[in-house]
Amino acid sequence: MTPDAKPTLTPKLRFPEFRDAPGWEEKQLGNEGEFLSSLTGKSGEDFGTGSSKFVTYMNVFSNAFVDPADLGAVDVKPGEKQNAIKMGDVLFTVSSETPEDVGMSSVLLDDLGDCYVNSFCALFRFHKRTAPNPIFTGFLLRQRIAREYFSRIAQGSTRFNLSKDSFKNLPLAIPSPPEQQRIADCLSSLDESIAAHGRKLDTLKAHKKGLMQQLFPREGETLPRFRFPEFQNAGDWEDRTLGDVADVLMCKRIFANETNAIRGVPFYKIGTLGGTPDAFISKELFDDYKSKYNFPRKGEILITCSGTVGKCLQYDGSEGYYQDSNIVWIDNPTLEVSNEFLLSILSNVNWRTLNSTTITRIYGPDLRSLAMKFPQNQKEQQLIADCLSSLDEVIAVQTQKLDALRTHKKGLMQQLFPSPDEVEA
Repeated sequence: MTPDAKPTLTPKLRFPEFRDAPGWEEKQLGNEGEFLSSLTGKSGEDFGTGSSKFVTYMNVFSNAFVDPADLGAVDVKPGEKQNAIKMGDVLFTVSSETPEDVGMSSVLLDDLGDCYVNSFCALFRFHKRTAPNPIFTGFLLRQRIAREYFSRIAQGSTRFNLSKDSFKNLPLAIPSPPEQQRIADCLSSLDESIAAHGRKLDTLKAHKKGLMQQLFPREGETLPRFRFPEFQNAGDWEDRTLGDVADVLMCKRIFANETNAIRGVPFYKIGTLGGTPDAFISKELFDDYKSKYNFPRKGEILITCSGTVGKCLQYDGSEGYYQDSNIVWIDNPTLEVSNEFLLSILSNVNWRTLNSTTITRIYGPDLRSLAMKFPQNQKEQQLIADCLSSLDEVIAVQTQKLDALRTHKKGLMQQLFPSPDEVEA
């Protein structure tokens, strides 16, 4: 590299027309524009309601691009002489509880007129003649180079902060305008697909919620609004508590020194229930405890009662042991209410309103006192459960599609943007 040459970066993946193009030029943010003052108020409540748009900390933190639909309206007095945000401006968060979350950015893609940002954010404006594509910028500033830089220089102990001067040295790697546009178009198209799949998932969930409101009696009623034809004259539903028809049990305690991370019978905890176990117990201990103490029957409902509360699934009969108190199951020997119907009910409980304490935990009395309505005819129970289970399968498939698209985007962005260790001489 000659003395006057600038270092460049090259991404692992480039569109065909740019594969022989020079590497991306390294720049510093402070040389590409200037920081402007923002409003002194911290929230919309610091101003009266008016016609000016107001961008909050969470608006910036949550999205790479400012969404006008999420903005509040405030009254900004002319005498305040603050800088309105313009299309293409970049907003940065300057404070966070963790160094990994400080310096999150969001780009304004619209001309919103009188639009301001609060003082928990910094406002940066690129020089007009050299401003990069704003959509490209939005994706660029959430990449590894920026995230690692901000995390490294954030100052603080209980809350981490960035000064405006620290932003100025942010390294940027910027290709030619045509390559910027190509990347922006690609990722924007992928975002549109993700958004469309997200809307479809929301529609399916809303459909299920509406269907359940029809299939189950409302408060104070004993008959649902919709009933399958063969059960139109089947009579009122029972109005009981879960404890009236079943019990809540748990496995005998397993101590840490009785587990290992390599082999044996899977020992499931809150985070691994329904997934891959990270602990095991010996087959001898499993057989001993299963024969002497409580253990779920095949089909009974397992529930997480701490941490991520209310995760429900049916025990499939395979060998596995479950962490006491954190995972319980509904002991249902009479099957007056089928396990499948119970799953439909329990999977849709708002556990936070059920909780009898301020701690995020479900206790046995909470479950036993859970009010529930059910038809006496088990064939009707099964038909309702099958209907909702079928819809759950569609929702699960749609969720998987959405997750796959998000994973694809994450991987694609890692390829389309260079990393600091990819400097060209």
